[in-house]
Amino acid sequence: MQAPLIHILPLTTITRERLLPVAGRVTARLNQKVGPTDVVAEAAWAREHVLIDVAGALRLSIPAADRLLRCKVGDTLPASAEVAVGTGLFPKTVRTPKEGKVIAAGGGQVLLETGETSLQLRAGLPGNVIEVVSERGVVIKTVGALIQGVWGNGRIETGVMVNLAEKPDGVLTSARLDVSMRGSIILGGMCKDAETLQTAAEVSVRGLILSSLFPSLLPLASKMRFPIMVTDGFGSLPMNSAAYRLLSTNAKREVTLNAEPYDRYTGARPEVIIPLPVTTEPTPPMDVEDFAAGQTVRMRRPPSVGAIGTLVTLRPGLTLLPSGLRAPAADVKMETGETVIVPLVNLEVVG
Repeated sequence: MQAPLIHILPLTTITRERLLPVAGRVTARLNQKVGPTDVVAEAAWAREHVLIDVAGALRLSIPAADRLLRCKVGDTLPASAEVAVGTGLFPKTVRTPKEGKVIAAGGGQVLLETGETSLQLRAGLPGNVIEVVSERGVVIKTVGALIQGVWGNGRIETGVMVNLAEKPDGVLTSARLDVSMRGSIILGGMCKDAETLQTAAEVSVRGLILSSLFPSLLPLASKMRFPIMVTDGFGSLPMNSAAYRLLSTNAKREVTLNAEPYDRYTGARPEVIIPLPVTTEPTPPMDVEDFAAGQTVRMRRPPSVGAIGTLVTLRPGLTLLPSGLRAPAADVKMETGETVIVPLVNLEVVG
């Protein structure tokens, strides 16, 4: 049975696509070495579209309205520019409500792109450009530690990681944050109140790596201008031992925190990348894996969500569970030494 994967690896080869959401211009070159904040592509795009109904405004048929148009596709028009002028003794004029670029004209209508803004795509991680995707972006490769989480607020940043979580079940409070953390990415444990997030913003941290977050804080966390990644879930959950061990032992290193939202279809997850020096390139992580004995696995659901164990045996057929349901299951030896029966749907492979 194919297993869901979460990567928590001390050393691996990491390859990431960095793509614009719209067509643009790629500024990076093949084989170029880039830093996390380097711009690799840029584009201009419109924040709004305005549809002008010329035929309706002039009370004319579509063919008649099209003959009166005074603009064409590609024209950039200022605010109050004439789009069409009617006929008669007192002709009515149709004007643009704001400055914009004509992207469609015909069918009795004119469509404007307005509010154009520029978008710069940054590398997001240090590494080498191994592929250029025409008009969209690049593929970057680097080597280091990789720790993935379960939720991110869509931001990305780089900075030195400071450990404020002395143990996996530590709680981050506003009292732990001060101006000495300015510009740092904080390894912080659980977050239980809005004041902590607001204080983090006030002292200008560059990011938060949390084990868990109270669900009521999700709207506020989503609005924060710095990246926030949750490694294990929502509520009061300690950080899983694999992630905590790897993150805490790399404190004071520069890390990249890419808190992109989890996408079950592409497999993209929020993640921390810790670049490390190597003499030979390590093996890249697996994208797909089947459940097998000997694997390190992580519990995905209560009562032991986040707990790490070792898959001992895959049970044949369907197993009768305490809930009364029958499902594919495995024997898992927990870090406490206890062996438990776990449905495969409740497990993901750590690797």
